[in-house]
Amino acid sequence: MEADLFTAAAEDRREKDPSSVPLAVRMRPRTLDEVAGQRHLLRPGSPLRRLVAGRAGGPAGPASVILWGPPGTGKTTLASIVSNATDRRFTELSAISAGVREVRAVIEGARRAVGTHGRETVLFLDEIHRFSKAQQDSLLPAVENRWITLIAATTENPHFSVITPLLSRSLLLTLEPLTEDDLRELVRRAVTGERGLNAAVTLGEETERHLLRLAGGDARRALTALEAAAGATLEEGDTEITPAVLERTVDRAAVAYDRDGDQHYDVASALIKSIRGSDADAALHWLARMVDAGEDPRFIARRLMIAASEDIGLADPQALPTAVAAAQAVAMIGFPEARIILSQAVLALALAPKSNSAILAIDEALGDVRAGRTGPVPAHLRDSHYPGARSLGHGTSYVYPHDLPGGIAAQQYAPEAARGRRYYRPGRHGAEARYAEVSERVRARLAGDRDRPGAVGEA
Repeated sequence: MEADLFTAAAEDRREKDPSSVPLAVRMRPRTLDEVAGQRHLLRPGSPLRRLVAGRAGGPAGPASVILWGPPGTGKTTLASIVSNATDRRFTELSAISAGVREVRAVIEGARRAVGTHGRETVLFLDEIHRFSKAQQDSLLPAVENRWITLIAATTENPHFSVITPLLSRSLLLTLEPLTEDDLRELVRRAVTGERGLNAAVTLGEETERHLLRLAGGDARRALTALEAAAGATLEEGDTEITPAVLERTVDRAAVAYDRDGDQHYDVASALIKSIRGSDADAALHWLARMVDAGEDPRFIARRLMIAASEDIGLADPQALPTAVAAAQAVAMIGFPEARIILSQAVLALALAPKSNSAILAIDEALGDVRAGRTGPVPAHLRDSHYPGARSLGHGTSYVYPHDLPGGIAAQQYAPEAARGRRYYRPGRHGAEARYAEVSERVRARLAGDRDRPGAVGEA
């Protein structure tokens, strides 16, 4: 970033009084090797490595990039490292306050710098998803002609929030939520490092675990909470940050929840059993426990997809699509907004009619298979498309159901060993009541029993 008098004064103040700068800013990595997580983006030869190195790579110049990821995963940090490590001009804009005029001014300055001094310009544009289509359009000539190298950051899916022409001219780099190990390394570095708290306080294992849960994969949130708790501890004349102090400073109770232990599975089990029991309020309580503890929303969504088939099934055929849609949505947006989607899915599943016929049916069928009730495929069902199949009798007596009224052919489909076995026993709740009537009628037609009650008529 180009220096001015105000920037220089701010830097001088930082040197004299480090506490005037937030801990999250002081601990911001200065090199790519200090970055926590995102190893997949920092391999040798990666676009970010090339941007930091400032090497053109012969005929291949540096590419503009769009950094997409949840808050606190390092988007601004990576841009800051580029600004400090390269001799290019570095300019920063925020889509919250900047408009087309500011963008055009940066582009014009970049063209002058290239023409006059041969210096390239890197533009960091934060929250690009807030730019309108017209504002994003204004970037296209500069990116396409490489008057600027764009580093844009967004927390929203760029395929929906960034115009296609700009996406096609940039590399999309996806940042992943920081793991507990990543955050733990960062927090410990902040506690002991000279740029951080310089060992003025200590952090016990229990407090550290609670802090990591509160962070929810957000490095900035972790360091902000740590700094607040450290300040409160030192004011009280102590040096060890306790869970009680952390709770007071961040106004969040230490929920008993261990994502790697019993609580993880016990609370997940309670959530599913509350859904199965149709207690929407209890289900929401357990969901809130998991959300507040920083549980991976994808884990919760996976459990809901299983429950949609295991406990609801055909009683409400929309239960599984609802759970799948929720899983896709939370994978795209993450917390905190994902809590709303998970709440909607939990309510829909808890209030849906229940049936466990799907799991009972497949498990009974698997039991027969494992017990040896298999046998060969009936000859009329075998593949008859290859030369010589007909001479073997394959498919010769097969009756094509679509040629018959009602679309059902009275012929044997199961192997002889499983003939007459009944796996599907439909429930009588919700939409499955209709399936119960249909399945009985179809079974009668398949057996050729047109005298059986309810057997006559189309299935």
